[in-house]
Amino acid sequence: MADDVLSQGVLSQTEIDDLISSLAAGEDSDKPKKTVASNELEKVVKVYDFKRALRFSKDQIRSLTRIYENFARLLTTLFSAHLRTYAHVSVVSSGQVPYGEYIRSIDSMTFLNVIEIPPLKGRMIMEVQPDIAYAMMDRILGGKGSGMNKISLLTDIEMKLLTNLFKKTLDPLQEAWAGISHIEPKLSEIEVNPQFLQAVSPNETVVVVSMHAVIGDTNGTINIAIPHVVLEPIISKLTAQYWMESGTKERKPEAVDALKSSIKETNVEVDVELGKTELTIRDFLALSKGDVFQLQKRIDEPLFVKVAGIPKFLGQPGMKYNNLAVQILTMINEGDEDDEW
Repeated sequence: MADDVLSQGVLSQTEIDDLISSLAAGEDSDKPKKTVASNELEKVVKVYDFKRALRFSKDQIRSLTRIYENFARLLTTLFSAHLRTYAHVSVVSSGQVPYGEYIRSIDSMTFLNVIEIPPLKGRMIMEVQPDIAYAMMDRILGGKGSGMNKISLLTDIEMKLLTNLFKKTLDPLQEAWAGISHIEPKLSEIEVNPQFLQAVSPNETVVVVSMHAVIGDTNGTINIAIPHVVLEPIISKLTAQYWMESGTKERKPEAVDALKSSIKETNVEVDVELGKTELTIRDFLALSKGDVFQLQKRIDEPLFVKVAGIPKFLGQPGMKYNNLAVQILTMINEGDEDDEW
């Protein structure tokens, strides 16, 4: 614009003022554009800590939470029945952290149950706080279930009692995982000092599921730590889509055949009804050996053959090898039963 004006001749004062104003307006309009671009760039850039790599999606965390919610319900039943006191276990939170950070967050003395879960590789950790563990042990020994942090003073007998109790939690763990994978959990060791436990490398991501436990009047926490290496082979199953598909998919032919085979070996009671009649209480009390009363059925009519109390066949009586027998004549279809039976 400036070149066009200068080519036409000398500028007037009004034209000079307009030119300066237009140049100033152009500079101001450029500033917001740069600011907007800068803001957009700041929104895109996110800080990422490679030491805290997030290797599980929110959907996968929710699937694991669902598994351990079921596990918590099973533990509630187990502890209530075995300890004979009020017990309740519920999931309160779940998330993923580096293994080294998880270990540093644990108390210096606690119960760390190291569980192997073949065929999956690696080991998971079930941390039971001392107050809860001692309340369980106190109930086993006949006490009221008082919690006391005296883990360093436990005797060999007390440790054996707690070990046996912790082993009982493996069956509920297997049942809770049945919808995702068949596992055979085994309690390999119990460690009381987290610094001596090196399950995976410090930078390995672990999923930590925290459960609140109540045993009698004692409250505490049970934490489950599952390393990524354990879940890697089945990571594709930890989705909502898999849960929905597994609930609706048909049984495999092998499973159907096995079910049919098991049903065929089931024993059922079979009865044959010769006939019916009606007697008064007086006549019934007067019955004696040798008396005869008439049934409401002709001798040439077929008999009802009942399976588990339900008429399924029509048959006729007879003898086989000097034993009473019934020959099946036909099967009773639904709606064909006589109203009298």
